[in-house]
Amino acid sequence: MKAPKSFRLHIGLFGRRNSGKSSILNALTNQEVSIVSEIAGTTTDPVEKPMELLPFGPVLFIDTAGIDDTGDLGKLRISRTFAVFDRTDLGMIVTDYSTWGDYEQTIMQEFHKREIPFIVVFNKSDLHSEDLNITTQLDSLKISYVSTDAFHRQGIDTLRHLLLEKAPADFVNRQAILADLIGPGEMAILVTPIDKEAPKGRLILPQVQSIRDLLDHGAFCMVVREHELELALQRLSSPPKLIVTDSQAFEKVNAIAPPGIPLTSFSILFARFQADLNEMVRGAMTIDQLNPGDKVLIAEACTHHPIEEDIGTVKIPTWLNKYVGGALTFVNMRGRDFPKNIADYKLIIHCGACMWNRREMLGRIMQAREAGVPITNYGLTIAYSLGIFPRALGPFPDALQWVKGKEQNSL
Repeated sequence: MKAPKSFRLHIGLFGRRNSGKSSILNALTNQEVSIVSEIAGTTTDPVEKPMELLPFGPVLFIDTAGIDDTGDLGKLRISRTFAVFDRTDLGMIVTDYSTWGDYEQTIMQEFHKREIPFIVVFNKSDLHSEDLNITTQLDSLKISYVSTDAFHRQGIDTLRHLLLEKAPADFVNRQAILADLIGPGEMAILVTPIDKEAPKGRLILPQVQSIRDLLDHGAFCMVVREHELELALQRLSSPPKLIVTDSQAFEKVNAIAPPGIPLTSFSILFARFQADLNEMVRGAMTIDQLNPGDKVLIAEACTHHPIEEDIGTVKIPTWLNKYVGGALTFVNMRGRDFPKNIADYKLIIHCGACMWNRREMLGRIMQAREAGVPITNYGLTIAYSLGIFPRALGPFPDALQWVKGKEQNSL
């Protein structure tokens, strides 16, 4: 089974048209992934190539269109290229010694602004010799670079080593999804309702990833549906360390699970794993400030077609309208669509983003913070609107302590 995109290091290739980005990608992957042509602008949309970059592991290369494109279509290509910055964990500026200039400096500024580690690749070394003025400048800025000849596969091994060296430490040493809350040899119960939105014959990705996380760390798990939880608890000789439920079953599971057993949801686990739990807890607590008519954005990373009783378009709006005591104005967006002016919204409610990498989700949080708009996620919103917020945060002492402090200050 292939590693999902969210678990892959996202490596973005940026540069001018015809700088050799596609050739570099083909050389790195040892495949003809991208079309290579002498005609500038052959790559029109970002091209993705998942692969294993040994000894690091699964990565996703993203080949972009040149940022020096022209015309109305060129502007569209450039906008799509800049959108790739939002999901790039590690960047590559592909250029050559004869063309280094303002375009490359612009890309460097974007990387610095977003705190994205990057490498400069001087391609076409067979045609252009090293420019000491440029390399001296990069050395003074402590920016790594390599000379390559992608066509003859020269310098590619060095480039691979640099990619491994520059990979973000927080990606390499990524925290567990929930195993750190359980401990080796301990038990977690995962409550996984099988409804119309559950993919036939499969579990949804957060459930699969949670099971694998527990197995990788020597913990046990029992997987049940919500109406089987009570019987499952009766059959255990000792209580589980944690119960994790699909957020949609929060209310029912909360009523069944004994108060002494910690309870949370897959969505809240992913608020920690894929995003920033404390920031999203703060966002959920602003639900009390909503008034009927306020505009709320519900953002879903997936692009599935919603069905009846869909969580983002039906269930969350219903629960929130009831909590607020009137009709809020909801706007739903899917995939990578996101409003340019998010300041129009009083709250952003995001899915768990299990299909994305963490950087992209952190990018959205940064956008929300800059616009002064609180952001939270599905599970936290549901727990708050159903009145089980403190219990759902029980496994996360720091977040729970902050909530309790906030509540005491408001008294």
